[in-house]
Amino acid sequence: MKATIDWTGNVSFKATSGTGHSVQMDGPPDLGGQNLGPRPMEMLLMGVGGCSSFDVMSILQKSRQDVTACHAELEAERADAVPAVFTKIHLHFVVTGRNLKEKQVERAVSLSADKYCSASIMLGAAGVEITHSFEIRAAE
Repeated sequence: MKATIDWTGNVSFKATSGTGHSVQMDGPPDLGGQNLGPRPMEMLLMGVGGCSSFDVMSILQKSRQDVTACHAELEAERADAVPAVFTKIHLHFVVTGRNLKEKQVERAVSLSADKYCSASIMLGAAGVEITHSFEIRAAE
């Protein structure tokens, strides 16, 4: 896996993945940024959410659950000192579908947390407290 980061002025950078997808990252206005994109730590948090969401949906689809939507809400806390690393991350999944089985959703979230999500497992190994929860909503 590869990526490149190119400075685009002030505290703004263009990140390009090895597959050719780009995202603009920017710093806060008080540091010269123009709020043109997410901060790098926000990208890291979004990466954890994307990684885990990918796992949860894959597992639910393989278990033939009729999912119509999967929404992940992430909340993180950071250390007060430099480096301001993540100390806690909570992922809350809202899974919507028809006749969803609670055990299947619980299993999917647990498997992502404990076995498959490389991003959250890596951060957990570095000392970040990572927790998960979920709720199920019936599709209309």
